[in-house]
Amino acid sequence: MKIAILGTGNVGATLGRKWAGKDHEVIFGVRDVSAGKHQALLNTIKNGQATIAPMVEAAEAAEVIVMALPGSVVPEIVVGLSPALSGKIIVDATNHVSASDMSSLKTLGVAVPNGKLFRAFNTLGWENFETPELGGTQIDLFYCGEPGAAQEIVEQLIADVGLRPIYIGDLDKVSVLDALTRLWFTLSSQQGYGRRLAFKMLTA
Repeated sequence: MKIAILGTGNVGATLGRKWAGKDHEVIFGVRDVSAGKHQALLNTIKNGQATIAPMVEAAEAAEVIVMALPGSVVPEIVVGLSPALSGKIIVDATNHVSASDMSSLKTLGVAVPNGKLFRAFNTLGWENFETPELGGTQIDLFYCGEPGAAQEIVEQLIADVGLRPIYIGDLDKVSVLDALTRLWFTLSSQQGYGRRLAFKMLTA
């Protein structure tokens, strides 16, 4: 699978390393390909399964695009990316923590009306993607988006990170998912539990 990750922060870099380790072809989409920090990131991926490219080129080449950017910059960036994103699987991992709507899905829906949109990798800190177990128990990742073939691909990518995917429904469940994000931030920061905090669904 060819995956474009837009952004090389902690979330994007961690996901990229995980997917490259599962033999996916990862393309990090960035604004400045000459920045030294990007080459340093590639040096942490030993199997040569990752490259750096301008955002448009990365999106054009990929089958799946993961938005791992600060939520505030998404409206500006997607303006120039719309043709490259057309018809593709787009995973929104952004968070506008201080906004009433934490996701970038409305912006993406307007810019890419035929995109296959998903919300995932937004409810936990990146440390839990890097080490997807706590006390020997696999961490669950809750996500939502369009059901069908695209959902199966997203679910496999979540599993390839080492997390257990838990699908909660179509995009009408975004507010439910983002409430979990707010709970994570409340517990990890305000209540002092720290960032190695995760969720597990238990059923009878």
